[in-house]
Amino acid sequence: MSYVAEEIISQPECWSQAAELATRNESAFPRTGERVAVIGCGTSWFMAQSYAVLRESAGHGETDAFAASQMPTGRAYDRVIAITRSGTTSEVCDVLRRIDTPSTAIVGEEGTPATELATDTVAMPFADERSVVQTRYATSVLALLRAHLGQDMSTVVADAREALSANLPVDPTAVEQITFLGDGWTVGLAHEAGLKLREAATFWTESYPAMEYRHGPISITGPGRVTWMFGEAPDGLSDDVARTGGTLVRGTRDPMAELVVAQRFAVAVAEHRGLDPDSPRHLSRSVILP
Repeated sequence: MSYVAEEIISQPECWSQAAELATRNESAFPRTGERVAVIGCGTSWFMAQSYAVLRESAGHGETDAFAASQMPTGRAYDRVIAITRSGTTSEVCDVLRRIDTPSTAIVGEEGTPATELATDTVAMPFADERSVVQTRYATSVLALLRAHLGQDMSTVVADAREALSANLPVDPTAVEQITFLGDGWTVGLAHEAGLKLREAATFWTESYPAMEYRHGPISITGPGRVTWMFGEAPDGLSDDVARTGGTLVRGTRDPMAELVVAQRFAVAVAEHRGLDPDSPRHLSRSVILP
């Protein structure tokens, strides 16, 4: 079994530990009413997007999410949260180095550059990974942040356990292309699902906010292609996809648990193509620039 497959299986337990960790690190998290920026790269950026929507929509305060390389200068924030599995990603460390705002680094291990640069650290060694392709670290960070917002993660964990044994919604050997869709906080999950398939299986995926699907992306849908929705689908989406001859996938579990299904699908496609999901093309565990 690949490292990434083992790490996918471990997610329910990691999410439970993350939820418990949230109760022991109150001072490292933003207070209600604070203006917050959340930064990351790749998968971590997508988790930042989901958290930003969840925090602001729950009334905790204005929250922005940026790819670390695109963090604007001159904006006033009360706290910056940096999501970085390795704690070594150059763009994240560059932001932490140049700001004087209170900051929190959420990392897979202590003693890394990000932990030395940030004001506070939340370390999650139980969720760190051997694989290049991120799965459990990223989802555990989101579980941590959801728990901090007061969400009950017990049902989410139960949904994840179910997602590990559920049948895949479509045959991984018979799909040509997938467009992942989300709405609100699940847009980040849609982007992440697409990235997992591209990384692990060099598979053609796209991802969009669901209401943007009709504004161009629907033109790629057709027989042998799938539209995969995270969360509640907009009115009419099912009929729109049916008219193209494509297949619509909609899960009934918590959207974060449905991401687990997409992760499993990515590994299945990689194995079908004879690829090693632990050795994705052109990628390393952390991007460290000279």
